[in-house]
Amino acid sequence: MGYDVARIRSLFPSLESGWVHFDGPGGTQTPRAVGDAVASVLTGPLSNRGTIGESEERAEAAVHGFRLAMADLLNAHPRGIVHGRSATQLVYDFSRHLSRDWGAADEVVVTRLDHDANVRPWVQAAERAGATVRWADFDPETGELPTEAVTALLSERTRIVAVTGASNLIGTRPDVPTIAAVAHDAGAKVFVDGVHLTAHDLPDVEELGSDFFVCSPYKFLGPHCGVLAARPGLLETITPDKLLPATNAVPERFEFGTLPYELLAGVTAAVDVLSGLDPDAAEAAESRRERLAASYAALHEHEEALRAQLEQGLAALPGATIRSRAVHRTPTLLATFEGHAASALTRSLAERRVLAPSGNFYALEASRHLGLGEVGGLRMGLAPYTDASDVERLLDGLAAALG
Repeated sequence: MGYDVARIRSLFPSLESGWVHFDGPGGTQTPRAVGDAVASVLTGPLSNRGTIGESEERAEAAVHGFRLAMADLLNAHPRGIVHGRSATQLVYDFSRHLSRDWGAADEVVVTRLDHDANVRPWVQAAERAGATVRWADFDPETGELPTEAVTALLSERTRIVAVTGASNLIGTRPDVPTIAAVAHDAGAKVFVDGVHLTAHDLPDVEELGSDFFVCSPYKFLGPHCGVLAARPGLLETITPDKLLPATNAVPERFEFGTLPYELLAGVTAAVDVLSGLDPDAAEAAESRRERLAASYAALHEHEEALRAQLEQGLAALPGATIRSRAVHRTPTLLATFEGHAASALTRSLAERRVLAPSGNFYALEASRHLGLGEVGGLRMGLAPYTDASDVERLLDGLAAALG
């Protein structure tokens, strides 16, 4: 069977609308299995977590299943998986936790390639502490973030290096493992925004060298929430403010209030859908992590072929400039078109039931560094359910809009 995109598309009820979705970097469509998992937990017997009765046990099972699924996806320890309302919320939470003892002698490193969620919380935390912010610039011509652009900023005073696993605006994938290794040698912790990366490449938090890794399940077929992964031992060293009766156990000490059990079940279902993208390759796998590796390899091959088709078509359009140029990048393209506002092209495509959003997508520093200000460009992102006819519809729509 292999990677059968027609079979995969049949898993998504929303695709029956006839719309073509290139808005995956902002949030993918949701498989039926994920919706069913959410509904099953939410409408079945359900209480707060415990061991007395089916309703308590179902809540407990939802939490346990979520931690195991995300641990498999990220190659992390289940006790290091923290749920949050969003990745942004988690970065803000941990920026406050980690900056409590910062002072004027301390420094943080951020990059202009990152989504603002992995920039502003650190900048604001540094400002409150009187610490210094060091900015790493990427090359606007190539889209590359040179490793030395980050490592040259490190010193014994560096407390945090915040870097993206992949740019949500132009797809660039920096060499995070090398950056992390140098940062650790300097005594700094590394906070990786893996939101965009996780949708296209199977993360390995150990290989990346991240101390903290955040991602958003709704970017990879799941419900709207955020996840942070860190070593349990590291989390044990961090003491957040919390309610006095609330548990001090890790990771629960970072999860305030009652968890949304139905969303946790939806995340587990999304990971299981991802692990079955290529049933033939996954059949021989002995673990979910191995099934995920096989499926992501098939997904990568599928998306790379479509990316080549899309890039070739865009290059043939009048006045088109593709801003996504890094050697290692995800299948997410940002383009501008001479004489045509990106927002106008988005509206024109929508008339043909093709959704390709425009803007800076909260990667404000990156958009400005590219010379696009706050306006940004037209972003076209591929997803597991994208097929060649979708790409053709996008290109035809752009050709018509450009005259």
